[in-house]
Amino acid sequence: MDKISELDASYEQFMKHLPKLIPDGIIEVDLEILKHFGLLGEELPPHSPSLTRFFHVVESKEKITLYNEQFAIWVVPESCHDEPITLVLIAINRENELKLEMGFATSGIYNTSKLVLRILEKFLAEIQETEEVISHLKERD
Repeated sequence: MDKISELDASYEQFMKHLPKLIPDGIIEVDLEILKHFGLLGEELPPHSPSLTRFFHVVESKEKITLYNEQFAIWVVPESCHDEPITLVLIAINRENELKLEMGFATSGIYNTSKLVLRILEKFLAEIQETEEVISHLKERD
């Protein structure tokens, strides 16, 4: 099976079992998240990069899949009550197995591609930092 087929199969399984895999639910992006990440309008550098990591990109009618050796990310445009929503699922590659780490959704004024990518970058940095701490703690044991 090729990488894209594997990613699509993982995505289908994650979507099927989303409440079980993310018991705390999908994070709804709001003003507090923007404050937490320092992404309020006046704090944004004028020409900061959207993503500082390199990804392979696969686009389909249903979603955009980003992947590299560390992460698989699915960006899914949806609609709820005729309002556009962007759902983003982030999985981490642990020992060649994808584990769904989290998901977030943007809507309304927060649903712009530039902001989605900036938020994604911040969440990826947090996940990577947590993984490094866990790895360091395991080495100490």
